[in-house]
Amino acid sequence: MSDLTATADSPVLAAARRAREAAAALAPVPRSVKDAALLAIADALVERTAEITAANAQDVERARAAGTAESVIDRLTLNAERIAAIAADVRSVVGLPDPVGEVVRGYTLPNGLDVRQVRVPLGVVGIIYEARPNVTVDAAALCLKSGNAVLLRGSGSAYRSNTALVEVLRAAVAGAGLPADVIQLVPGESRESVQELMRARGLVDVLIPRGGASLIRTVVEGSTVPVIETGTGNCHVYVDAQADLAMAVGVLLNSKAQRVSVCNSAETLLVHQDVADAFLPLALAALAEAGVTVHGDETVLKAAEGTGVTAVPATEEDWETEYLSLDLAAAVVPSLEAAVEHIRRYSSGHTEAIVTGSQPAARRFTQLVDSTTVAVNTSTRFTDGAEFGFGAEIGISTQKLHARGPMGLPELTSTKYIVTGDGHVRGEARQTVGG
Repeated sequence: MSDLTATADSPVLAAARRAREAAAALAPVPRSVKDAALLAIADALVERTAEITAANAQDVERARAAGTAESVIDRLTLNAERIAAIAADVRSVVGLPDPVGEVVRGYTLPNGLDVRQVRVPLGVVGIIYEARPNVTVDAAALCLKSGNAVLLRGSGSAYRSNTALVEVLRAAVAGAGLPADVIQLVPGESRESVQELMRARGLVDVLIPRGGASLIRTVVEGSTVPVIETGTGNCHVYVDAQADLAMAVGVLLNSKAQRVSVCNSAETLLVHQDVADAFLPLALAALAEAGVTVHGDETVLKAAEGTGVTAVPATEEDWETEYLSLDLAAAVVPSLEAAVEHIRRYSSGHTEAIVTGSQPAARRFTQLVDSTTVAVNTSTRFTDGAEFGFGAEIGISTQKLHARGPMGLPELTSTKYIVTGDGHVRGEARQTVGG
């Protein structure tokens, strides 16, 4: 049963009902038809770039006028290059295996019954996200490929961009012979429309929030629809006693400064005390050149003198902060175990990296750190569906249920059992708990 009362005829719930019908029609569609629709989407995005960027420019102008932070504006902005990259991500999804119908496990029982567990679509997936219009396309492409209908609820700051994008997507899907309602923008810009989506249990099968901690907490705590929780990215880079220092500088710079407004950028640097005297001057000078402000402990602040970096004393809040800006917390630790303890205390469970030339140290770090991704001698920025070979991603889940880490196509499916017999009936000779 659904949690629907007086709002039964609202535009949001009407959209959810249409999505449910479209999901039923999409579920048995073969891969070839879904892939053709995805290729049509990719082509349409490129062909209608001017229309999309014009709508996006209005959103960006409004955001700047409202004093929105530059990191948010960067996430909001679309240009021809970014749209081409989004279209390329859609095409990459075409090349991925269709998870629907995959046999997860199968066997024949001694009595001759054939048992198979197969992947099936979740059904109707609701996505609630902030000012990142690329999520509109990523989510639609992955949901389509995995046989799901999607209800997209972006933030008001990207409303014009999302409206334009969804118009393009729906036209492309319909032109490929599929129901346009497999992709819908949730009607309305008010918080009430979000609340209705969160309470549409029975019509919406799962909600996935993408955004800051406040948004995620609101959805997790207020939804009656099951939620796959994505998380913030307070990511760490730990430079071990046996690190190649040049490699460590490169990994750190890429993790922190390659793109600061994303959840897989590094927010904290931890350095083993045995290499601090040699490593910190190199790292801090490089961070200065990149324009990074360092929030450091006493040892880091002392090492910062003469390097040109802007350095300020770190507070307790700094260790907990996902900056999404050119800021980095930094501390010197006495051991690998101390680094792990710091990470356990402050990490959001997203991605942590170790730079080391020691296989035992790398093995110890990967065993002790409990995050979705543990990187060895590589940047935290690789925690991404496209970089992992998934194509576009629906989000990065930091929970420990069926989906953890970058969520690709398999994470957008559930399973069902298909049991085939030849007139088999169950006898009463064996009783089992729950049977």
